[in-house]
Amino acid sequence: MRRVMVRYRVKADQVARNEELVRAVYAELHLSEPTGLRYATFRLEDGLTFVHIAENEAARNPLSDVQAFKEFQQDIEARCDEPPVVTELHEIGAFRLFG
Repeated sequence: MRRVMVRYRVKADQVARNEELVRAVYAELHLSEPTGLRYATFRLEDGLTFVHIAENEAARNPLSDVQAFKEFQQDIEARCDEPPVVTELHEIGAFRLFG
């Protein structure tokens, strides 16, 4: 099982566009319901920083097959002031966070 966190900060004029693209990913995920994937996205208090947390049981990331996710990734660098940083998460403990 792999758990990752992705953190990035978008430009102020790109917040709405980024949220629109993220919502499209979730709309497609709700339709396709990939097995073994748990995924959440948060916007932090500064209004510009986004954090995505994913848990994936499969060897291959199911997000790779989601067209809306491909579109989200397409121009991510241009939307960002700080580019995405992927961090592998190693659980020490959790309470009802992951299924």
